[in-house]
Amino acid sequence: MFNVPSAVLATVGVLLLVHVLRLVALTESEDLQLLLTFAFIPARYETNLLVGGSFPGGFGADIWTFFTYAFLHADFLHIGVNLAWLLPFGTAIARRFGSLRYVLFMLVVSAAGALAHLVTHPGAMTPMIGASAAISGAMAAALRFVFQPGGPLGLWRGERDVDGDAWRVPAASLAATLRDPRFLVFLIAWMGLNALFGLGSVSIGEEGQEIAWQAHIGGFVAGLLLFNAFDPVAPRAKVDAKRRG
Repeated sequence: MFNVPSAVLATVGVLLLVHVLRLVALTESEDLQLLLTFAFIPARYETNLLVGGSFPGGFGADIWTFFTYAFLHADFLHIGVNLAWLLPFGTAIARRFGSLRYVLFMLVVSAAGALAHLVTHPGAMTPMIGASAAISGAMAAALRFVFQPGGPLGLWRGERDVDGDAWRVPAASLAATLRDPRFLVFLIAWMGLNALFGLGSVSIGEEGQEIAWQAHIGGFVAGLLLFNAFDPVAPRAKVDAKRRG
């Protein structure tokens, strides 16, 4: 699983590069301006603020911040924890989806996380940053197939992967996934770790750091529901139907 695909390595490189450049190339005021332009801020979408143009970036930022917030992190601990989750789960979906679908999927679930945050924090001035919502979506997508017979988890038990077949096993249906005890145990553990270690958004100002758990849930739910739209492999139900036929 840690034979990391180039698309995931590129993601890691971009996230680290953005963070290092913020540290070494920007003053504090310039970094604040960057956050106001590229972080996700629910108050940007208030009608009175849109008319007044209170945030930089204009209409373009109204769109791109649904995605660009995921490239920004508070510190090396924040980005390090996110990368620790990205490597296994990003690898799983990149190997299954291919590079282009992987990139599109990560962008879509990032936007889903931002939308969930917007709906639950209308008018909030606190910027949200971090790739956790996207990674939550990747995690949910991976759980649709990693538990299947012959899937990636079998590689940990010493099984052979013939021509990458472990990454192309038919996925379980959404209903079957939600009934799988292994999925439920993993979900409970993830929610506990999410609350304990504060994976998520970071705010600017006196409030300090906050957990954008609604964004995580938005990304996770989107990953579960949109998996079939990106998956190039026929689902298990269709495979079983063909075998019966």
